Amino acid sequence: MNEKTIEKICAELAPVLIGRKFGKIFALAKFQLAIDFRLNDSRYLFVSVDPSAPRIYLIERRVRDLEKQSKNSTGFVVFLRKHLANAVLETIEKLADERILRFVFSAVDELGETKNYALVVQLTGRSANLFLLDKNDFILDSCRETYGAGQEIASRYAPPIRDEETQRRRGGDAEIFSQGEYASLSESLDAHFTNLEAERNFLAKANAARSKIKAEISKREKLVKKLNQDLENHGDAVMWKRFGDLLLANVATATRRDDVILVTDFYDENTPTVAVKVDENDSLTEAAEKFFKRYTKARNAQVELSKRLKDLEFQISDLKLQKENLEAAIGEKDEQFLSDLTGDKIEAKPTKSKVKQTESFTGARRYNSSDGFEILVGKGSKDNDFLTFRVAKSSDLWLHAADYPGSHVVVKNPNRAEIPHRTLLEAAQMAAFFSRAKEQPKVAVHYTPKKFVNKPKGAGAGLVSLSSFKTILVEPKILSQV
Repeated sequence: MNEKTIEKICAELAPVLIGRKFGKIFALAKFQLAIDFRLNDSRYLFVSVDPSAPRIYLIERRVRDLEKQSKNSTGFVVFLRKHLANAVLETIEKLADERILRFVFSAVDELGETKNYALVVQLTGRSANLFLLDKNDFILDSCRETYGAGQEIASRYAPPIRDEETQRRRGGDAEIFSQGEYASLSESLDAHFTNLEAERNFLAKANAARSKIKAEISKREKLVKKLNQDLENHGDAVMWKRFGDLLLANVATATRRDDVILVTDFYDENTPTVAVKVDENDSLTEAAEKFFKRYTKARNAQVELSKRLKDLEFQISDLKLQKENLEAAIGEKDEQFLSDLTGDKIEAKPTKSKVKQTESFTGARRYNSSDGFEILVGKGSKDNDFLTFRVAKSSDLWLHAADYPGSHVVVKNPNRAEIPHRTLLEAAQMAAFFSRAKEQPKVAVHYTPKKFVNKPKGAGAGLVSLSSFKTILVEPKILSQV
């Protein structure tokens, strides 16, 4: 806030607050306070001495909202309550050529004696602070710990010394903050900073969601690398078996040179001589047995690790799709999507039944087909599971892009009617669009009644098996969201 804006705010506060008693303090953040002056219109004096955005104005809030937002009281807040409880505000003034307001209070102590205090609101950027002064202007306490002449507890208060950089910045203090269409400058400032705070919170959630997906992808890619290394370490199962067979086939004719055995390869039509390296102290049968054991381990590892690698490949593709959906959600300012992804749920009333839970489900985009059928599209792998196995009924139509990770799509069919072909086509186009195949000109989409969709034991989020299905070839398209 610049000087002229602070000056106008001072003029706005004076007729409203002077003569009022200092009431309850709400500690909204470490350096943000809302002070109750017992106004009849639910307005409170808001003060922030956060160096990133120091400001002061009136806000209109419900008491329960302030109480919910309030943090634990700091020592400074407790100190203010002790000295200013029921104190009467006598004057408000702005210090000349400074971004500083001075609130003078008259308070009656426990002995019935009248004492004067000054609450100094210093809105000076990095040196922003809130001070409580005695009648002689000595600092009794401060909201932030600051240093310098006139800025420390027990010293006589003086405005902070301006450096050249501060002087240069103050050259832009010409324009008063626009009141716009609001009834007061306080309302305009409150709306502006509330929007800024919401934008900061949204960006923080967006960055947290990006980091979470990036970390999940990185974790799985590292695991893929490790599993591929394990596969490589186990070697070629076919080769181990072949060496074992060759050793047994050449028991009588093999030539041995220390740890190398020369055998004839009877499996090659040219019957070349092959050198097989073995442990020097092993007989041919012992060496063959070891090769067969390595063959068994390599074969089993190949089966098991290939299964895990395929599952990880699907998970990585699904996470990359989530990443694309996240960027779309950020563009659409979809805060609920971000909250679901980061686990920072938007507060809602607790549901009492499964019906209410499914009705309030926010993990799906909602569309209406041309025939009036509701189409739900899962946003992420966990949302896909919830949509398919908690929201969808057995008679609903279920769709998914064939051979590509993507969203589960459900066409709601509460009346068990026959799904029109146009609705089937639109739902299939949606399934293709919200999949990794969205850039393809044509995409195969599996569809089936939900009753034929099953969850394999131990399968990851979003993975299903189909006991029966049909396939349709469509062009990826999206409907207008409801």
